[in-house]
Amino acid sequence: MTATRTAPAGTAGLPQADPPLRRLRPLAVSAALLVVLALLPYSSLSIPLLLDGPVNSPGSLQLLALCLVFGALATGYDLMFGRTGLLSFGHALYIAGGAYGTQLAMSELGLTLLPAALLTLVLGTLTAVVLGAISLRTLALGGVGFAMVTLAFAQAGAIFTERNPGGITGGEEGLPLHTDTIPAALQGVANTAHLYWLALAYLALVTAIVWTATHRPAGRLWQAIRDNEPRVSVLGRNPFTHKLAAFTLASALAVLGGICHLLITAGATPHTTTPEFTLTLLVMAVLGGSGTRYGPLVGGILFTYLDQRLAQLNLGIEPMLILGTLFILAVLFKTGRAGRTPGKRNAPRSPHPEKEEPATS
Repeated sequence: MTATRTAPAGTAGLPQADPPLRRLRPLAVSAALLVVLALLPYSSLSIPLLLDGPVNSPGSLQLLALCLVFGALATGYDLMFGRTGLLSFGHALYIAGGAYGTQLAMSELGLTLLPAALLTLVLGTLTAVVLGAISLRTLALGGVGFAMVTLAFAQAGAIFTERNPGGITGGEEGLPLHTDTIPAALQGVANTAHLYWLALAYLALVTAIVWTATHRPAGRLWQAIRDNEPRVSVLGRNPFTHKLAAFTLASALAVLGGICHLLITAGATPHTTTPEFTLTLLVMAVLGGSGTRYGPLVGGILFTYLDQRLAQLNLGIEPMLILGTLFILAVLFKTGRAGRTPGKRNAPRSPHPEKEEPATS
């Protein structure tokens, strides 16, 4: 039997939401995985080669916490790149801003961790609104214009950090963590488990925000902008506003990630200010599968683990050689699948998207 499904007014031609039961399955899987990850600090299991010591040893928890943070950072970055189609080379600016801003707020203003983090988040978000609006105006020149302007902003931040004006950024040495205003529960090797849970909480927050946003009408508009921006404009929506919202949200999540990175690594490092840091996030997103639910998360965790672990094993092989090979294979695999997949992706678009869409039941 055949039935007709009419798209809601104002959303004709835009991707529609998944059925509720279809959304519950990944939520249940995610909740179970979250519980397992939360219990890891209680496990004394030893995994030869994969970890240097038991799972709950400080070294292992430090590595796992770093993996979780970068998995979340890659997921937040993919909100722009994979979901909205915005290729930014300046995402590192907001991660570094979160780390350096929080550190300076504690050391120079005498604030404790929570007020310093909140102040940094607010200022970082406002900065993202201003710089995002400027960068998005260059999309009239195409995506390359946006990428180059964001790269210019990030490069300016990297130069500012390197030159160390007034000694506030520490130059090439970076800034050590100001422990006087940090809670005792987040200091010392004995409290590595608390830092691991902090990283897990950040990962849970980012994935919850990104997955929720992408299943809302705004998220479907982001996907429509990525696929066919002129069509969104014809439907009466303003792509600029929605792209700025995606850019600002991703940047705010990056600021939070910078704060977590500061606490886990016990300092703000100038490496987080470089455009290469943003390129690393791009590689993570593509490695796992950009624009998918778990892809950037898995890519960020896998890339960080291999980068750290291969360096520790000292096998005489450059870690970036192996990671680069994995990246090329992932791109080739994804390209091959896209070329073999028939169906709606390659089907011609209807010239009348406002008409009712037939559906079978």
